[in-house]
Amino acid sequence: MKIIDFMIKDVISVTKDATIKELLEKLVTNGIGGVPVLDKDNQLLGVISDGDVIRYLQPKGRNVYDMFAMVLVSEKESLTYKLKYALDKQVNEIMRKKGIHTVHPDDNIEKALAIFSRYHFKKIPVINDSNQVVGVLSRGDLIRFITTELIAKTDD
Repeated sequence: MKIIDFMIKDVISVTKDATIKELLEKLVTNGIGGVPVLDKDNQLLGVISDGDVIRYLQPKGRNVYDMFAMVLVSEKESLTYKLKYALDKQVNEIMRKKGIHTVHPDDNIEKALAIFSRYHFKKIPVINDSNQVVGVLSRGDLIRFITTELIAKTDD
């Protein structure tokens, strides 16, 4: 089985200059947990997930630094305070740019299975030979395909 047989072709994405607020609105509106970050030519620049945003929004705790009798105290930061300046930040500042794994439409299902199982990603961008995103594949898509197509064939 090929990736093209079950990938989502209607890709929801953001650009690198989208704000965190715009990203969050897109994730919530579409009920998704992550998107590829694309340039104007649909070239893959990175990926960003709800987990990346949560890690970024995690308020800093109180830290005490003792530098040979000179004590510096960094006070605890609240989520509300962090949100005030974080929502206008651009996606480019927190998106993942390295360690991104992709698949091609003509790759076999086993390649996607290997990536999902080894790296615990929730989504994999599907790119063509020009590095343009032509689809996206999620763990849920793969499980639905296995359940509706492959298991059904073994029941016969």
